[in-house]
Amino acid sequence: MIGEYVGTVLFMIFALGGTNVANVPTTSVTGSTTAGQSGSTAATANTSNLLYIALSFGFSLAVNAWIFFRVSGGLFNPAVSLGMVLVGALTPLRGCLLTFSQILGGISGAAIIQAITPGTLNVRTTLGGGTTVVQGLFIEMFLTSLLMLAILLLAAEKHKATFIAPIGIGLALFVAELLGVYYTGGSLNPARSFGPSVVLGTFAHYHWIYWVGPLLGATIAAGFYKTLKLLQYETVLGPEADGEGEGSKGVSIIIENSAGVVHDQEKKGSSGNVKTLAISGPGLADLHTEGPTEAVFDLERHPGPLEARLDRIEQLLGALVGQGASTPWDDLSATKKSHDDDPARDYTVVENRQVDDKSIPRGGYQREE
Repeated sequence: MIGEYVGTVLFMIFALGGTNVANVPTTSVTGSTTAGQSGSTAATANTSNLLYIALSFGFSLAVNAWIFFRVSGGLFNPAVSLGMVLVGALTPLRGCLLTFSQILGGISGAAIIQAITPGTLNVRTTLGGGTTVVQGLFIEMFLTSLLMLAILLLAAEKHKATFIAPIGIGLALFVAELLGVYYTGGSLNPARSFGPSVVLGTFAHYHWIYWVGPLLGATIAAGFYKTLKLLQYETVLGPEADGEGEGSKGVSIIIENSAGVVHDQEKKGSSGNVKTLAISGPGLADLHTEGPTEAVFDLERHPGPLEARLDRIEQLLGALVGQGASTPWDDLSATKKSHDDDPARDYTVVENRQVDDKSIPRGGYQREE
């Protein structure tokens, strides 16, 4: 909670500070504040100010999320916390604690930037450009869904680009702000709108859209993500699409493709030259996912998107009608039997035991060097 609170405070200080600078009349290109930020409306859209505000939020999120990514997750947003709870990445209790920290951090950040800068804080989120309340609600919803999807697919799942996920998340917020700042003030975050309103003691009658819109957007994104996981989207491109994880060193798995040809892949691991298959990737067990995806991949040939989906549908239908549809582990069992009958190859069956700190799925094989 402390890490999330401090991270939210820093995120708000630099994001709101940049917004305040952009909205000062003496620094504005047009000499007037940007529409949607203080209740006033400029005669024409000041794209320089809009870009400055969008960059302030995007870069502030990217930097602070990168700093606190390994401390608290670097969420800084109650809507994002809700989305993570819905996909099972956070427990409801932890989600509530993080939400409390984020709201308190939003208030503290707004209070600090108000105290250290001259004049009145000019960063409230208000509707501008003739935007109606309903339009503002849907704008906030769709913009937040983009941010939530970026977080789920870039940070919540472990892959070779996870370490730079904060950059992609910051860019997602930047793109969303380019559209949202002019029409709604670009909240996407209940804490971002609530904090300045508390400090200034002013709430618009439509302030509720800055809560309902982001929460709806996070819910939609979480539902779409769960649908992708149900369809096992990570099996379409195969493991090579995300590269090899460190946890795959020293692990050997034999895979048989649809043509009955056994392939393996060689990787120099910590134990020397061994036959390996990278098993760290989307859907596999890590901090934010529920468990491993039991999928078998062909290292040299993987099915196209249409073929993979048809195979998946066939398996689901077979399971529903009770016809005993084959599973990937059935194919591995057949592979095991064929190798047992082949004296030219010597393998040891491994039943869920640890090899180099990584568990091998049931039915896997390890070559005896």
